[in-house]
Amino acid sequence: MSVSRSSDVYWPADLDMLQRVFDRLCDERRLAKKDREQREFLAKELFRLFHDGTTEESDLLRALSKRRRV
Repeated sequence: MSVSRSSDVYWPADLDMLQRVFDRLCDERRLAKKDREQREFLAKELFRLFHDGTTEESDLLRALSKRRRV
């Protein structure tokens, strides 16, 4: 688990993991680079979840994939 969420500082390993999750969700949702607004919303949701304590890659994927289907 990362300590970065407590200080709003993101370590390189955190950012790498968040990028992997973001890329995977963009692929899943078929969001192209031109879908800027949707990609920004997804990024904000991802960082919010991470900041709120969901720091495991699989948990982030599950949480945001679940939201897409609801």
